[in-house]
Formats: sequence, structure tokens, C-alpha cells
Amino acid sequence: MNRLQSLYILLSFLLFSGCGLKKENAIPEKPNIIYILADDLGYGDLGCYGQDLIETPNIDQLASVGMKFTQHYSGSAVCAPSRCVLLTGKHTGHAYIRGNDEWRERGEVWDYKAMIADSTLEGQRPLPEGTLTIGKILKAEGYKTGMIGKWGLGAPHTESIPTRQGFDFFCGYNCQRQAHTYYPVHLYKNENRIYLGNDTVAPHTMLEEGADPLDRSSYNKYTLSTYAPDVMFTEMIQFIDQNREQPFFFYWASPIPHVALQAPQRWVDHYMEKFGYEPPYLGDKGYFPHPTPHAAYAAMVSYLDERIGELIDFLKREGLYENTLIVFSSDNGPTHNGGTDSPWFDSGGPFKSERGWAKGFLNEGGIRVPMIASWPGRIGPGSRSDHISAFWDLLPTFCEVAGADIPDHMDGISFLPELLGSDDQEKHPYLYWEFPESGGQQAVRMGPWKAIRKNIKKGNLELELYNLDEDLQEQHNVASEHPGLIKEMKEIMIVEHHPSRLERFRMEALGDIL
Repeated sequence: MNRLQSLYILLSFLLFSGCGLKKENAIPEKPNIIYILADDLGYGDLGCYGQDLIETPNIDQLASVGMKFTQHYSGSAVCAPSRCVLLTGKHTGHAYIRGNDEWRERGEVWDYKAMIADSTLEGQRPLPEGTLTIGKILKAEGYKTGMIGKWGLGAPHTESIPTRQGFDFFCGYNCQRQAHTYYPVHLYKNENRIYLGNDTVAPHTMLEEGADPLDRSSYNKYTLSTYAPDVMFTEMIQFIDQNREQPFFFYWASPIPHVALQAPQRWVDHYMEKFGYEPPYLGDKGYFPHPTPHAAYAAMVSYLDERIGELIDFLKREGLYENTLIVFSSDNGPTHNGGTDSPWFDSGGPFKSERGWAKGFLNEGGIRVPMIASWPGRIGPGSRSDHISAFWDLLPTFCEVAGADIPDHMDGISFLPELLGSDDQEKHPYLYWEFPESGGQQAVRMGPWKAIRKNIKKGNLELELYNLDEDLQEQHNVASEHPGLIKEMKEIMIVEHHPSRLERFRMEALGDIL
């Protein structure tokens, strides 16, 4: 055999075996994907994003071995539309669900006891039949798909439940109203209720008349026998264990730290010792009262962090960690109600978190959220990204990770190149949001500029303009100084706003027919 023949054989072997040609960060065939979504967790609620009071060592460790994003945005300023954007890859100018919609025409949907007696009162406005979701895409690509936590995008007895929207397995709250207690009477496992042995304590139940608010026993009725997050976590571990031999996608939509303030007592005790005395929360801002609200909120976040650490330990023990992309984020900014006291914790981080600036509003505090991605051997440890991204980018990113075709008509851009440290990352020319609640709002992020329009339902069409490089808290409106930029932002809002198919989400001042 001459040297030319030998070289030909060697090259053929390398070509067909892949040896020697594999890039350092090349994607293995069908890696596992776990997406962890916290609920109402602020940009500043994590140690790795500057939090000093709440302990989050496991999430911080996830950032130290992975990539921390500094300019990632949620799909919307509240729960349901943010989740719709996440699962469908369409921003709120195109998405079907653009606000929280409890589907009130069915009857007494806010009556907790009525919902327990009649499951047709549970859930939210359903997604339309035929909706394409990331669950459906990855399932068709050969993934086993699972979910725990809060759904909020449909109702029992409709096509819009997790097991009919691409998930092989579900355990959690179908209805986000029932997630206002962590000790519910029941959860759903797939399409059936599972009863937890908890007594019925309706959300927003106040202290008994005449009860002493300084006596901790006055609050005993809010702590029942079975803590729903424990149940859901166990189900997630079992699903992953049962499906270890094939690629899996798991969506952990934790209801924590959304109020009501309910946490394992051992964590509450830890923060009571750390924070010292604090006045009780009596329920005047909704949800359940609590004797030590600061300690309870911190306890909820640390409990979630603890569970994330347990998940990672499990993946490592079972040999699954190295081939698993883990992404952590939050559905919107911190809330102002239920005793959470976001300003005390500085939950917004560099952004304002008072009422009117965080959850429910398209200001930075309402939609800029933490995002951390970890993938051993592929994402550089301790890396940081200033890439501007949003929830509608997750669908194309996960498609590219899984080797699936990215569907047409998506608003998102895959940020996989950014995760892998490539210089080829495509960038959005701008990001767009609309939110028909809290007076009606629109927002555009373009480079350092942020335009926001509020009180649309009162007929306001004027824009505020902020330079986020100089004004992260959006305190100095410079719209009058940049008429050309304002004109461009208004044109973007016209192009990206498609009138909603649902009357509830239409805004007459934008030309929508009501």
C-alpha cells in the first residue's frame, strides 16, 4: 500500500467516524434540556445578581460554571402571557395570550370552593387548537417531554392542557388562581386530579376576627399537611429517572416565589434568626397574612435554590449532568403585593421595583429578568453575556440545540452561538412588547434606547424615551430631544402590533376594533 492510499484510508476513517474532526464545543446528538422558570423572581433576588440578604448558593454556582446573561427579557410583565411567549416563540404583538385572562364568562372562577367542586371552573383562557409549542416540536424530534409547576394557559377538559400541548407528563397546578396557595386541595397529574390531604383554606383568607397578630399560632391554619412544591419535585425526579435512556426536555415552571408567603418552617426560622424582629403582614395587600413576611419570602427563594441543588446533584450521580443544558430564569419582575416588600430586598437590583415599576409594567423592573445557562464542556465557566435576548428566543434556541428545524413565522432568534462562545451570534434589531393591562402599554428596546407608551386605554399615544446606558431606572425622559428616534419607535410599534383575536386584549387607541 503506497502513502497516497494510506492517507486516503485515514481520511475516510476520520470522516465517517468523526474522530479528529469534532469541534471542541460541538453539540452531542440530542442533549437533554431542562428549563427552570421561577415566578415573580426579581433581577436582583439572586446572589450572583447582587442580592445580599437572600442565600442562593446553588443558583450562584450554576452561574459560576455557566453563563450569566445581563440583558435578558421576559415575554411579558405577568404570568400567563409570558408563558405563552416562552412556549410559542411569538412576542406579545403576535401571541394569542397577551394578558392574564381568567375566562370569567364560565361562572364563579374566583370561588376556590366552587372550583374544587366543579373542575370546569378551573384554569385560564385556552390556547387555540393547533398551537405550535416547544413541547410539540421536541416531542416530534424524539424527546420525552415533562413539566411540573404552574401551567396557566388553559383549563381542564380543553385541548389546552400540558399533555395536549406537547408534554408527555405533567404534575402541578393547571390553574394559576389555585397556585395562590402552596397547600392546595389538589394538583393535576397528567389529566387527573391528585388530592393532597390538605383542608380547604381559600386563597386570600384573613386572620380570624379577634386573633392576636403577634401570636404565631394565629397563623397555623395557613400551614397544612402537604407542601405542593415537594410533591412536584419528587415527580420531576421520577420522570427524569424513568427517561434517562433517551433525550428529555423538562420544563420546571416553579410557582415560587409568587405569593402567598408559605415556606418550610426550617427556612423561615433560619431567616428569622438572620433578620431579627419584623412586624407581621396582616394581608392588607392580598393573599395570606404572615407573622414574619421578610423571613418567609427569603425562605421561599432559598427553598427553590435548595431544590435546584438537589436536582443538579441527582443529575451528577446518575451520569446525566454532562449532557444536559440547564437554563434558569423568571417569568417577570418582582411583585408589590402579598407582603413581599421588594424594595426592602432590592429585588429589582439596578431597576426600580416599587408598585408601578416592576411586575405588571413594561419598565425594566417588570421585564428584565435573570437568566443563567449551564452546559459542562460547552458553555464557558464563569462567562457573562450582554447579548440582548428575550423569551421568544428560547424556542429557536432549543430547536437548534435539539437539531430540530426552526419553524417559520417565529419572532425569536437562537442564541446558541452566544452560549457556545461563537462570534456568529445574530442580533435583534429591536425587541417589542405590548401589554393590554395596567392601562395598556407598549415598549421597544433598540440598542441602548427604550421607548415605552403607557395609558393607551386612556387614549395616550405619546412615547417616553430612555437611554438605558445612562438611565437604567428610566427616570429621565429624553423623548423631546430625539424626534427622529421617536418616529422610528412609533413605526416599529405599528408594524409589530397585530390586533388580538380576543377582544379582552384589544386597545382601541391603536386602531383595534372592540
